[in-house]
Amino acid sequence: MKQKLRVPAILWFSGASFLLVLLAGMSAGTSNSLIKWTYSQADSSGIVLVKNPNGPTLGYSTASGVKILTVDGLAFKDLNKNGKLDKYEDWRLPVDERAKDLASKLSIEQIAGLMLYSAHQAIPAMSGGPFGAGTYNGKKFSDRGVDPSWVSDQQKDFLIKDNLRHVLVTSVQSPEVAAKWNNNVQALVEGIGFGIPANNSSDPRHSANTGFEYTAGAGGRISQWPDQLGLAATFDPAVVQQFGSIAAQEYRALGIATALSPQIDLGSEPRWARINGTFGEDPQLDADMARAYVDGFQTSTGSAEITDGWGYNSVNAMMKHWPGGGPEEGGRDAHFAYGKFAVYPGNNFDEHLVPFIDGALKLNGKTKMVSAVMPYYTISYNRDKTANAGNSYSKYLITDLLRNKYGFDGVVCTDWMVTADEGKTPDIFAGKSWGMETATVAERHYKILMAGVDQFGGNNAAGPVLEAYNMGVKEHGEAFMRARFEKSAVRPLQKGKTIYLPKKYTPSVKGFFGPPSKERWDDAVSADMIKKYFNVTDDPAKADYAIVFVSSPSGGAGYDADDVKNGGNGYVPITLQYGAYTAADAREHSIAAGDPVEPGINNRTYKGKSITAANLQDLKTIEETKKAMNGKPVIVAINLSKPAVLAEFEPDVNAIVGSFGVQNQAILDILTGAAEPSALLPFQMPANMHTVELQDEDIPHDMVCYTDAAGNTYDFGFGMNWKGVINDARTAKYVNIVAKPGISVKGGTVTISSPTAGAKIYYTTNGATPAFVEANEYSKPFMVSKGATIKAIAKKYGVDNSGLVVIKVR
Repeated sequence: MKQKLRVPAILWFSGASFLLVLLAGMSAGTSNSLIKWTYSQADSSGIVLVKNPNGPTLGYSTASGVKILTVDGLAFKDLNKNGKLDKYEDWRLPVDERAKDLASKLSIEQIAGLMLYSAHQAIPAMSGGPFGAGTYNGKKFSDRGVDPSWVSDQQKDFLIKDNLRHVLVTSVQSPEVAAKWNNNVQALVEGIGFGIPANNSSDPRHSANTGFEYTAGAGGRISQWPDQLGLAATFDPAVVQQFGSIAAQEYRALGIATALSPQIDLGSEPRWARINGTFGEDPQLDADMARAYVDGFQTSTGSAEITDGWGYNSVNAMMKHWPGGGPEEGGRDAHFAYGKFAVYPGNNFDEHLVPFIDGALKLNGKTKMVSAVMPYYTISYNRDKTANAGNSYSKYLITDLLRNKYGFDGVVCTDWMVTADEGKTPDIFAGKSWGMETATVAERHYKILMAGVDQFGGNNAAGPVLEAYNMGVKEHGEAFMRARFEKSAVRPLQKGKTIYLPKKYTPSVKGFFGPPSKERWDDAVSADMIKKYFNVTDDPAKADYAIVFVSSPSGGAGYDADDVKNGGNGYVPITLQYGAYTAADAREHSIAAGDPVEPGINNRTYKGKSITAANLQDLKTIEETKKAMNGKPVIVAINLSKPAVLAEFEPDVNAIVGSFGVQNQAILDILTGAAEPSALLPFQMPANMHTVELQDEDIPHDMVCYTDAAGNTYDFGFGMNWKGVINDARTAKYVNIVAKPGISVKGGTVTISSPTAGAKIYYTTNGATPAFVEANEYSKPFMVSKGATIKAIAKKYGVDNSGLVVIKVR
C-alpha cells in the first residue's frame, strides 16, 4: 500500500513529506557539486526555506545545528550530522526504503519513544490542574516573563529524554502562538538524534460550542461548524468533505499534522453519552460520512499536492474507535469501570464494522485509506474468544481482523490511559486497563504490543515500553522483538416580532475530567445577537410568541456512589426523558459484569431503580412558558446530543427545532425564515423509555419511534422544511436501505416478508427485540395466539438492518 505519508514519525521524511519538516530546523552547509537549489533568508524565528528544482522545499532552523548537504546539485538535510547522505535523508528514494533504513538505525530506546503519545498539552502550559500543567525554567506561566510559545520543561523532558515525538495539543492561546510553539518544538527535536520531527495532533476543535477546551483554545479564530452529529444531519457527504478540507488547512496553520478523528462508532445505543460525536446510528450513512471526512482531511489538490494526494494541506486522520464503542451496556461509557463492557445482544457485530471497513478504509481520494486507528476502551464482550479485555489488548481485533482480514497496515494507537491503574471505585476517572486490571503496567504494554498496536496514548514515559521489550526478548528472543519494534517505527505517525425568551438552565453535572460543574442560569442567546432578529420582553403578555432553548435530558452516567452507600450495586438507569423514570423494563441480569474494585458484584442490573434528569428544570421552563403565554405560540429549540423522549412536551408546544451543536445564529435564521431547515434525524427518537430498555445495544433502528398528532414519525432520516416532510435524494439513498418487513396475520397464521433482496428476517413473539441469531430467523409461516406481540427486523449482512415492525395480534 502506498499511502505511507500517514506515518507520523518516520514518514515525514519522505520526498512527499516535508509537511512538518518545513518548520523544522537546520543550517546551511557546503556543496560537493554544482548547486541547483536556492534558499531564503532566515525569518524572525530563524527558519530558512531551501527550494529544490522539481523537488521538495526543505525547511531548517538556524538554531538546530543541522547542515545542508549538496548531492548532484540538490539539497538534503544531514539530520544525523554525520557528513554524508543516508538513505533516510534522501528524498528521492521510495518512502518504504527510507523508513526501513531509519528504523534500522534507531536504538530500542528511540523506537520506544516513537510508541509514546503524550498526555494533553496546553499552549501555554497551565499553572495547575490535571491536564496540560507545566513550568518554564521552573516558573509558572502565570508568574510572568514567559513567552507562551516556549517549550515547557515537561515537554523538553519527554521530547529529549523519552524520545517522544507524538504530541496531543489541547487549548492554545492563539493560532499565532500555536504556530510559533510548533516551530520551537521542531527546531528542538531536529537538532537531536536522527532529527525526527514532532507530530502534533488534536481532538476535534471546530465545534460551535466554545466551552470545550479545544474550541475555546483556538482563540475564536478558526471556523465553527456543527458537532459531528450535526454534520451527519445534513445527510450530505459533500458538506463533510468540504469541512474536512477547510479544517485541515486550519490545523496545518496551527502546526497540527494529525486529527484524532473522525469518531465513527455506530450510535446504536441511544443512552450513550458520546453519540453527539458520531455520525448517528445508520452504518451506510456513517460509512459515507467517514469516507468524506477522511478524504477532506488527508487530500491535497492542485499546487498543494506533492504526491498521491498528500501535500501541504494534508492532515493525517485517525479513525476511532475500532471496532465500535457504541453498544455500551445500559448506555454507560467506558471512560469509567462501570461502563467497561460493549455488548452484542442482537448479534450485530458486523454492522459496527461497516463505517470502518467500507468507509474510512475505502477512500475515494488518492490517499486510499485512513492513516491511523484508535481502538476504544471497551471490552467488546465475547468477541475475542481467548479473553475479555479492552480492545487494544485483543490480538484478534487488532491483528486478525483489522490488519490481516481488512488490510490496514498503518498506525494503531491506544486510547488514552489504557495501561494505567484504575481508580479505587468504578466511578473514579483514572486508568482504563479493562480486563488487565491485575497485571503490571509493563505487562499491559507488552500485551498491547503483541496484539499489534504501535502507540500508547497518554503515555509520556518510555520506561514501561522498554520493560515490555525486555519481556518479549525473554519470551521470543532479541531478534524477534527488534523486528517487532522496527515494524512500529516504520508505521507511526421573521424579524421584528416581540418574543419572550426565558433564561437557559444548566445543571450541575459531573464531567469525565473533573469535579461537578456549577449550576447556572444564562441568557439563552446573547443580547447583541437576539436584538438583530427580535424585540425581547420579560413580560409574556407583551410577547407575540416564546422561544425556549433547552438541552437534551441530562440523564446521568449509569452509576451512583450513593446507591452503594445505601446497599445497592451502584448501577442506576440512564434516562432520555426529563421527568422521573423507573426502570421497570430493564434486564433482570446484566449481560456483563466484574471488576476488581467491586468484588462480589456480578450483576450490574438497575431494574426497578429510579432517576430524574439533572435538567428537569428545562421541562418545567417549557411548561411554565406554555402557561404564561396563555395560548400564544411556544417554540422549543432543543440541542440534541443524543435521542430524547419528546412525548413529555411535544403535544403542548407549537413547534420543535432540533439542532446538533450549531451556533444560535443558525437557529435564529431558521426561525425567522432567513434559511430553510434541511437537516434529517441521524438517529431514531424513541416513543418512550419502555422501547429504550427493550432495544438491543448493538442494533440500530430497533426502537418504536415517537409519532406526533399530525402523524409524523420521528424516525431515522425524518426532517421537515417549509413545504413539509423532506423526501429528497438523501432520504432515497439512506432511509430504509433495508426495507421494513411486512407482517400479515390471517386466522392466527403469521406470514412475514421482506421486499429487500438478500435480506433475512428475524422475529420474536414474546415482546423482545429480535436478535440476529438462528433461533429467531424466519423461514415459514407460523401460528400465534391472540394477544401475542410480534416484532420483526430484516437484515442484510455487512450492509444494514431495517427498522422494527411491531404488531399485536387481535
